[in-house]
Amino acid sequence: MRITCPLCGPRDRREFYYYGSEDYLTQPALGDFDAIDAHLHLRDNLAGEVRDLWYHEMGCAAWLLVTRNTVTHKISDVVQVAGGGVGILAKMKPEEGAL
Repeated sequence: MRITCPLCGPRDRREFYYYGSEDYLTQPALGDFDAIDAHLHLRDNLAGEVRDLWYHEMGCAAWLLVTRNTVTHKISDVVQVAGGGVGILAKMKPEEGAL
């Protein structure tokens, strides 16, 4: 599977860390233990279009919201949620003048 990072372009999915459903972007109210339990443990396993969070671990370090089909594995949309910090590959580049 290839994911098109908005900052880096098309990349192999092995560059990314799968975090989970987009539900992690929202949180239930503190003190509502039934809602917290449902948020953490009760997930639908849908056949079809889902939206998931992915972290571009081996690239630009951006958090992405990926819309994909679990049946066909087709990715229809990728949106940056947060990040764009310095990733592993950028850290490996030598600084100017360093030799």
